[in-house]
Amino acid sequence: MVIVLRALGILSSNRRVEYQHSPPLPGRGDRTPKSHSLDRKHVAPIVLTKWANSTNVLDTNDKRLIKNIRRFRTGSGRPHPYRQTQDGALGPKVPGSPDSDSSDPSSPTSPSEKCGILNVTKITEHGKKVRKNWTSSWTVLQGSLLIFAKGQGGGTSWFGGSQSKPEFTVDLRGGSIEWASKDKSSKKHVIEVKTHQSTELLIQSENDGVINDWYRALMDTISTHAWESDEAIEEDMPESPGAEKQDQEKEHRDSKKSRAMKSSTSMDTSDNKKTRIKLKKFLTRRPTLQTVRDKGYIKDQVFGCSLSDLCQRENTSVPSFVTMCIDHVENNALNVDGLYRVSGNLAVIQKLRFAVNHDEKVNLEEGKWEDIHVITGALKMFFRELPEPLFTYGLFHDFVNSIKIPDYKQRVQAIKERVKQLPKPNQDTMQVLFKHLRRVIDHGEENRMTTQSVAIVFGPTLLRPETETWNMAVHMVYQNQIVDLILLEYEGIFR
Repeated sequence: MVIVLRALGILSSNRRVEYQHSPPLPGRGDRTPKSHSLDRKHVAPIVLTKWANSTNVLDTNDKRLIKNIRRFRTGSGRPHPYRQTQDGALGPKVPGSPDSDSSDPSSPTSPSEKCGILNVTKITEHGKKVRKNWTSSWTVLQGSLLIFAKGQGGGTSWFGGSQSKPEFTVDLRGGSIEWASKDKSSKKHVIEVKTHQSTELLIQSENDGVINDWYRALMDTISTHAWESDEAIEEDMPESPGAEKQDQEKEHRDSKKSRAMKSSTSMDTSDNKKTRIKLKKFLTRRPTLQTVRDKGYIKDQVFGCSLSDLCQRENTSVPSFVTMCIDHVENNALNVDGLYRVSGNLAVIQKLRFAVNHDEKVNLEEGKWEDIHVITGALKMFFRELPEPLFTYGLFHDFVNSIKIPDYKQRVQAIKERVKQLPKPNQDTMQVLFKHLRRVIDHGEENRMTTQSVAIVFGPTLLRPETETWNMAVHMVYQNQIVDLILLEYEGIFR
């Protein structure tokens, strides 16, 4: 307000000024307006004492000035980029000063809704399954976004004064959460989060109260932003190729028809045409793979599918692809040098994988699968891509502790007990596979595959920890020893 008064020439920063009549009006020179009465009593002036070093008096008769003051007070006047300093001079605003704008966009943002340290891992990204890798992340829930960073830092902002860059961000609009089942993770207190972009991740905390608070916060966030989910999903759904061209042709034909119709029905025809176009665009948009899979339109694939789900779908205890590969190797290639040790052509292996995943009738006797190393490579890839290995995550440390037992007989008995604790599909598949590997070893003079060679090849494939740690090399030694012992004591363990 001081800017308006100073601009109109009625303020002084260090002395008192009183006006007994209105200031000169523009266009009238120095003449002052005549008063209607000499005996007119003056109204008490308005004293403005808002500023520390200035006291300003304004005549109440000056209606034009009061109108400008009111207009400035209500915000209709244009704000000035300068303020009055303590010595009465005009200067720029200093951030953080009492007169500075509190709504400055550079001011700190509002605090996050919830934050803390959680264990997190992705299991699916954009519809493709990925290997679990648990990491401890500083997690922030802000609006509809769930943000993960390596560390909090030491500041008061989300990720500390150093502003750590988030590792990744998850949009919760259109997503869902639920408590993770045992086949997803053997850890306790695990939340499974699914997004509309076909990304699935697991969130875990050892503290029961902490994870329950996060579950409620995430559920409230998803419910709060549910009205945005349809728009978010619609933005991410691409149109199928050629749909735009077809729509243009349809609009061109409809425009010719509409010109021939009567003017009374032109409005209705235009509305119907727009409705048909919108409906056609909606129907031609392609949904994500995960959305189609969740609705049951397509089945899970063979590679990367859970062993229990695959056996249940095929109504067997051993996957048919495993038995098909084993039978082919035993009938044609037990004497091939470097069996299971030599790698096959990866491009041909991927072709075989694609054919099996798409329910194509695969005949391994065909010429395109004549390289036996392609068959053995595909079999190893099948076990390597299992969401949970043949020796389950939950029993990994039990198997490692059993192989450390000094007494040989007790060691064999402990391994046998651990095998019996595995699920039925895992036990039966393991028995069929190790029986086949024993036959491969029996032809060792021809294929040069010993027990140790087979254990080195299949140890990391069949047995691995859920979380990679610093002692990975030590675990690899135990993995090979466990497979080696089962091969040597096959009859006693599976009897």
